[in-house]
Amino acid sequence: MSEVAGTWVFLRGLVRQQKHWERFPQLFQEAFPRTRVEPLDLPGNGTLCDRSSPLSVGGMMESARSQLQRKGVSAPLNLLAISLGGMVAIEWLHRHGREVRSAVIINSSLRNVGNPLERLRPQNYPAILKALVTNNSAEEREQLILDISSNLYPHKRELAAKWATYAHTHPTSSRNAIRQMVAAARYRAPQHRPHDRVLLLSSAHDRLVNPVCSQRLAEKWGWPLVTHPRAGHDLPLDDGPWIIQQIQRWQRGELTS
Repeated sequence: MSEVAGTWVFLRGLVRQQKHWERFPQLFQEAFPRTRVEPLDLPGNGTLCDRSSPLSVGGMMESARSQLQRKGVSAPLNLLAISLGGMVAIEWLHRHGREVRSAVIINSSLRNVGNPLERLRPQNYPAILKALVTNNSAEEREQLILDISSNLYPHKRELAAKWATYAHTHPTSSRNAIRQMVAAARYRAPQHRPHDRVLLLSSAHDRLVNPVCSQRLAEKWGWPLVTHPRAGHDLPLDDGPWIIQQIQRWQRGELTS
């Protein structure tokens, strides 16, 4: 496989911005020096926090494509995406598959491969609602998100304080958070497999999205799936080197459906 070379577009998830990748893009670049890494923000998040989040995953995908066009980045592309970003990547593969050489999709879910209680585990409903509607400090909200999404990161308190600065400089509004949740809840898998060269990664102890969603996606379209035994939903934060190892194994042809 030659897919690791070229441009890799990184897409984050619900109410997250490109800064939340932390050191992972740097690790990826060091492991694959022939790549160009392009982290993007979805509308309503990060550098695009002043825009309304589309109510459809397709709208988010077209925004990402427009951003690349303005940057002068052309196909073929590779996509690496987590959670809601994974839905955006699948829609990209479905609508504009010829632009994409390969994709890595992490801890994502679709309406017709997981029921609502699997796509967003119910034990987190109170915490998520609290984060959306209360007047807690940004640091408290980020600590809450980390407690749900990360199992292995050792310095959560310090990182929550750092993420609070992101929320201060580029805040995602409650309105946009809800619009993103609506778009994610409505998104359905395409009827046919949208692309051949896709690697699925999941976390066995994801406390936000049930990993059965990735398992069903692998079964539905015959994509290889590798599951981390201990990490949480934010797999790039918990164990970025493991992700890189799986991509290297995939590149060598060791991972097949």
